Amino acid sequence: MPGWAILGGLTLTGVLSADLAGILAAIIFASTATVLGRLTSAIGALGDDVDAFAAEASISRGPLHGTRYAVEQIRFAIRRLVRHWRAEVETAKARLAAAEAIIERAPDPLIVLDDRRQIIRANIAAKGLVGTLVLPCDFAAVLRNPAVLIAADAVLRGEAARSVEFTLTVPVERQLRARFARIDRPAPDAAVAVVTLHDVTELKRAEQMRADFIANASHELRTPLATLTGFIETLRGPARDDAEAHERFLAIMGGQATRMTRLVEDLLSLSRIELNEHVLPQGRVALGPLLQHLAEALELRAGEREMRIVLGVPPDLPDVQGDRDELAQVFQNLLDNAIKYGRVGTEISVGAATGQRPAAIGGSGPAGFVSVTIRDRGEGIAREHLPRLTERFYRVDTARSREMGGTGLGLAIVKHIVNRHRGFLEIDSTTGEGSTFTVLLRQYAAPPTQAAAR
Repeated sequence: MPGWAILGGLTLTGVLSADLAGILAAIIFASTATVLGRLTSAIGALGDDVDAFAAEASISRGPLHGTRYAVEQIRFAIRRLVRHWRAEVETAKARLAAAEAIIERAPDPLIVLDDRRQIIRANIAAKGLVGTLVLPCDFAAVLRNPAVLIAADAVLRGEAARSVEFTLTVPVERQLRARFARIDRPAPDAAVAVVTLHDVTELKRAEQMRADFIANASHELRTPLATLTGFIETLRGPARDDAEAHERFLAIMGGQATRMTRLVEDLLSLSRIELNEHVLPQGRVALGPLLQHLAEALELRAGEREMRIVLGVPPDLPDVQGDRDELAQVFQNLLDNAIKYGRVGTEISVGAATGQRPAAIGGSGPAGFVSVTIRDRGEGIAREHLPRLTERFYRVDTARSREMGGTGLGLAIVKHIVNRHRGFLEIDSTTGEGSTFTVLLRQYAAPPTQAAAR
């Protein structure tokens, strides 16, 4: 329009003829139409790109040939923005998927609550603990413990965190610790609080066992100490000049002192073993010569009860991985028990064999094991006592055990040494027939040489 206005003014003043002005006006119109057409096309393509971007569709068309407008630069900028945005979205999706997988596979049960105390999410461990869940569902329908619900309500009302311990009685009794934490930032799924459940059954049992251990140890030491104190007072008083009483009492005092010494030695031994229980021994031990040596060393004691130790160890028995002194302590304790509790005049059989079975803690797949079995012909042990035999100070017959000089720690020591060797201890007994103790140990595997490693 400005161009036409100028041409009209020039025509009216006689500067341009009407024909020339008409030709120039047509040229201006055609040029303007061409430019506007290209601009309209570029703006339309830009709109299509924005629509495709919103629909997450492809925007791979090439440039608009012949256009030199800023619209084309905007179009290219949008494409760069789309590529960057999509890369960010893919990264965010990958991180979200990783976080979802971690939460889902977390070993501890995890539950997410909304502001109405509804469960809106639960991982696999939580579903395994409380059973099948149809989400959303009321938290109170899953865990009905009053203390747990009070803690949940407190956090949903605004408290930052709370922890509470409770007991589940089915399907087996377990002690759990529930930890509630409030989510401060708004979550897209309306999550307000997260609950983690930790099984503290083993921890509570360990605490109880520690308390029982201290009580039992103090009791075991108090008895001989009281005996020694009583006899010392007697020897200083009424029996001061009684030579016969001196001899009798001193013999008893010596026995009690020996008993305390054995108890202290066993306690120290157990402490040392527990201290290194997480470290797998790397030595190589030949069981055949070791068992032969122990049988010969205990032959005299067995002979005092008219018993004999019969070895059935194959000559080609593989070596095992372990600590020789600790394994000697294991088999000496088991043979000593067999001598104590076997019937007079019977035999104690010691056998060994090889086999495969799943590896213990830290292992993967089947592993080669050597089993050593020690069997006595005693009175046997009732089935209900077998699970507790390896507990500290647990005795089937307390009076008989003390009479025979037992400290109540022998089998506990055996269990912890076997655990350190990543082995197994199996106990079987039949009342009236005797007991069988089987120790399974890893076969020795030589470490790879440097050449093999290369």
